[in-house]
Amino acid sequence: MEINKLLCRGYQGIARVPDLSGLSQWTEEDKKMEDLIQRTAEQLIKSKHAITLTGAGISTESGIRDFRGPDGIWTKNPEAERKAYQSYARFQENPKEFWIETISSASLLGDLAKVAPNPGHVALAELEKRGLLKCVVTQNIDNLHQKAGSKRVLDYHGNISLLRCFSCDTRYDRAEYDLDRLYKEDRLPPLCRKCNGVLKSDVVYFQEAIPSDVAQASQEEAGKCDLMLICGTSAAVYPFAYLPRMARQRRQGKQTIIIEINADPTPLTEEGISDYLIQGKTGIILPKIVEEVKKRIS
Repeated sequence: MEINKLLCRGYQGIARVPDLSGLSQWTEEDKKMEDLIQRTAEQLIKSKHAITLTGAGISTESGIRDFRGPDGIWTKNPEAERKAYQSYARFQENPKEFWIETISSASLLGDLAKVAPNPGHVALAELEKRGLLKCVVTQNIDNLHQKAGSKRVLDYHGNISLLRCFSCDTRYDRAEYDLDRLYKEDRLPPLCRKCNGVLKSDVVYFQEAIPSDVAQASQEEAGKCDLMLICGTSAAVYPFAYLPRMARQRRQGKQTIIIEINADPTPLTEEGISDYLIQGKTGIILPKIVEEVKKRIS
């Protein structure tokens, strides 16, 4: 395969991958995939602090629609996107009316509580259980990493199963508040039991800052990781997309290995931020990586 074809497929950082020899071994697509999966397993085992960043691509494999894909919610319904950009301002202006509208309207994503994690989520939980993955930082709000068994999860854009106080940032399990009852009894918005502040969904709205505790913890993880798996994200939404770049510029000049597992190349691929791209579905590739890990350390 010609080198320029390798570059377009996301291998512009290939020189940074340890002990890669010759390009002749990469002439068959299946062999190339197998080699990268084996390499990733080896690097995970050798790592001291590996983390993963995940995006919509891992959740669409559980049947959750994305927003901006060809069949995305906002692609099909631009008015819904316009309203989403106004949500934070509407909440601030009139929390009660915002909550009434939220409870009385159908969710654009459906009932996420009924959605199950897929093999990609389960594979990441298995890597954490084996001590190889220290943290998941996710853009997704669906709580599927937690359902799959991951313990250390930073919900960068919030979690649909939680409520967060607008004043003190205290979080509550959504099940602790009978929102339907509060709606029927005209007692909305729900109030914080700690400071009596107004509660909102933990989900981060457009124009809303990332909660400081999550933002700080995510930056710390990106700064100290020596390996980062980037799974199912376009890496085009900021400030989340800064995290791989922070990892690339890791302190004291120590290099972080950055591996993408995505259906398509991303800006990280094109800019040489990632070392290499394993192109395909996370629900297929991540379990294969786990199997390779098991062969080496079982």
